[in-house]
Amino acid sequence: MALPIGVLALQGDFREHAATLDHIGVQHRLVRTVEELESVAGLIIPGGESTTIQKLATMFGLFEPISEKIRNGLPVFGTCAGLILIADRLLDGIEGQSTFGGLDVTVRRNAFGHQSDSFEIDLDFAGLDTPVHAAFIRAPIIESVGPNAVALATLPDGRIVAAGQGNLLGISFHPEVTGEHRIHRLFADLVKRAI
Repeated sequence: MALPIGVLALQGDFREHAATLDHIGVQHRLVRTVEELESVAGLIIPGGESTTIQKLATMFGLFEPISEKIRNGLPVFGTCAGLILIADRLLDGIEGQSTFGGLDVTVRRNAFGHQSDSFEIDLDFAGLDTPVHAAFIRAPIIESVGPNAVALATLPDGRIVAAGQGNLLGISFHPEVTGEHRIHRLFADLVKRAI
């Protein structure tokens, strides 16, 4: 692809996403400035602390540019905190918390409890022939999917943990920490189609 995929590198597990892109042979760069944002064909927003990423994005002058890029069709893949940040609606945000928006879903933060409540499970994922191995770490849940988005994966109890809409992909879990590379490949293919 002509331009690399960016990994927002303000906080969280951006290094693991970069390593996953390395593993599948996809050119990438870390994004911490508006100039770096301008040089990428897609953006991964990693897991971490959604409120901290929001504050740092604002401090670095990236919050509005990312929001605008999403509105203008930039492919974006959000994992865990990244899902929270691309959701249009947030049920339990702290005072002053906002999102980049774009994905027509309603998300609840920390829906699975504390770090000690983390778990791993194999899930069917739309577009993949075999289940993905998913790690949930203080993960959000998608409470509802609006008419513009589609659910891509659910837990056995029916709760939605992945959704897509056009150039946007949001998941509750961390494929980058379990050696699961296929969702990153799906995103890279989405970026190629968007160029």
